[in-house]
Amino acid sequence: MAQYQSIAVIYGSDSSEWEVACRSGEFTAARIDEFRYDVYEIFARFGSWKLVAMRKANAMRQPFPEGAQPEVDKTDFSVMVLGEKVKFDFAYIMQHGAPGETGLLQGYLEMLGVPHSSCSAFVTTVAFDKYSCKSYLRGAEFVKLAPDAFIRQGSDVEEFSRKTVARLGLPLFVKPTNGGSSFGITKVEHPEDLPAAIRFAFSEGDTVLVEAAIPCEHELTCAVYFDGKEVKALPVIEIISDTGWFDYDAKYNGYSREVCPAQIPDALAAQVQDITRRIYHHLGCKGLVRMDYISAPDGIYFLEVNIIPGMTNASLVPKMVRAAGMGITDFLTTIIENA
Repeated sequence: MAQYQSIAVIYGSDSSEWEVACRSGEFTAARIDEFRYDVYEIFARFGSWKLVAMRKANAMRQPFPEGAQPEVDKTDFSVMVLGEKVKFDFAYIMQHGAPGETGLLQGYLEMLGVPHSSCSAFVTTVAFDKYSCKSYLRGAEFVKLAPDAFIRQGSDVEEFSRKTVARLGLPLFVKPTNGGSSFGITKVEHPEDLPAAIRFAFSEGDTVLVEAAIPCEHELTCAVYFDGKEVKALPVIEIISDTGWFDYDAKYNGYSREVCPAQIPDALAAQVQDITRRIYHHLGCKGLVRMDYISAPDGIYFLEVNIIPGMTNASLVPKMVRAAGMGITDFLTTIIENA
């Protein structure tokens, strides 16, 4: 018997990823067990939280037209719908970017005592910021980290760029510390291009990470989740990008091949899965997370944690789930019931 009845799937976001988050949320809501749960779809963006659709157990999905979408009462995370007050039992967070990946949404739910699908507010905040996350992993013997440099908006970009090229060499990857879906990321191959790349990354946030490019043999990703008994790893995917690296076009516009399971030596796949489980434990994650890596001649380099992995038709986790021989609906039930 399910321990929850009313599941709120929260999607949209305050970031550049809001449209991707909508696709992820709609995909997830449509695949949550229709016989077990009542599912309520909440579009949340810039403080406006509205119920856009609902599906009672054993019933058809009912969308609400724009202008007639009930507003969520944030004082107790409830909504008045068709004359009935519904207080949500559980939140399935599908917001990419702020506030769903910055810890703010998790903090709100935790203060209200509402269980949710994600990591804790603290872990989410640490893991989403690329520099903070790497700082937590520095010194860990089980994974390598690319040499990097950190800059905050308001610093001398020109001077920082000169020192960074001298220390790290070229090429470099420039990325916002707190973004996703490759927004604001640039690969820099010429020193004169670095200041512009940093300023471009500042369009997504106040802090920027510059990393030395690692010689890449394989670009790999692996997701792990808690099944109620242990942390399990899904099959590893290798990403082969037509654009040279896994940018927005490669992720969402078909300019990559995602080989699942990865056609790599079994020992390498097992090592990636083991590292992913160890990082999950080291950071204190819960629910479902995905982690990205570069396999180089001298070892496996950690890139980032995806606290709210994409769940669109083009996303990686659904491919891993299918490759593991599981159905998406049963997999989502496992996440919900063991959060």
